[in-house]
Amino acid sequence: MKQVLITGATSGIGRSLALHYARNGFSVTACGRNEARLSELCNHHDNLKSLAFDITDSEQVIEASSTLEAFDIVILNAGDCEYIDNAANFDGALFKRVIGVNLLAMGDLLEHLIGKIRRGGQLVFVSSSVTYLPLPRAEAYGASKAGIDYLAKTLAIDLAPENIAVTLVQPGFIKTPLTDKNDFSMPFLLTAEQAAQRIYVGVEKRKKILDFPKRFTYLLRLLACMPFSWWCWLLTRKNK
Repeated sequence: MKQVLITGATSGIGRSLALHYARNGFSVTACGRNEARLSELCNHHDNLKSLAFDITDSEQVIEASSTLEAFDIVILNAGDCEYIDNAANFDGALFKRVIGVNLLAMGDLLEHLIGKIRRGGQLVFVSSSVTYLPLPRAEAYGASKAGIDYLAKTLAIDLAPENIAVTLVQPGFIKTPLTDKNDFSMPFLLTAEQAAQRIYVGVEKRKKILDFPKRFTYLLRLLACMPFSWWCWLLTRKNK
């Protein structure tokens, strides 16, 4: 039975991924901070087990990883989203918090989990399509996800000699507890279950970059081709 580890499995995409992989015969290690939610999740399938720890706590990462053996797939999905509502009164604590969860925590996870991935296995990063274009209020979230994109792409090069494939996932808007807080329109919104299905198929195909839904990401790519000054004008005009 193939082994998969998933961080951020207590809700949203991570939870749906854990259930999807379990239904497809994988032995799933579901990771998160909330032990009660993890226990409820693991009640759904016998091949689901939980591992509770905080990815931002180095000591907890070391302790949790020491109990692990080998995996065919490691999916780094855990993350958070907070917005900078007033850039002129920049919230440095918020910025540090989001970067810490979404990007800096990757350092400890990678240090202690890459060695657990079998040769021929896969490392998966769940990023965001926000990195295609700079968006209002997304200074912290967008910067953290842009860092993940670069990290994943460089690891795809450097881990190739180890026969470890890297997949970078860049989803559009997905209905999760995080996006439920958004107070703006979210075009082409998908459910967490739809996202999990697409990620599962893309990882099976060992895609290097997996973005969806295509009609949304193609639109973002098209907009990204315009001069940056035009994009700034368009957004500032819209927000007046």
